[in-house]
Amino acid sequence: MLRAFYRWLNRRREIRRRWQTDARLLVAHDAPGAYYEAQRRAARSRAEGASGGFLQWAKTAAEIARIAPNAEMDITVVKKIADEELQK
Repeated sequence: MLRAFYRWLNRRREIRRRWQTDARLLVAHDAPGAYYEAQRRAARSRAEGASGGFLQWAKTAAEIARIAPNAEMDITVVKKIADEELQK
């Protein structure tokens, strides 16, 4: 039982590391637009039916909001991005 718990815990840590790394990479590439890019990727995953990808990029967007004070975050832009990705 304890072994299963540690496997689960290590898996969760790896997932967390992945979205934190993605957030840092997007911020390093384009800090003001990083949040929008993560939201665009989340919307694209959602439109494709990839729930795992959607959760990954939604968490990445949340991490960007946490670590990048200069990231632009306008809800009307996010809604527009989601609409564009769902129409494709």
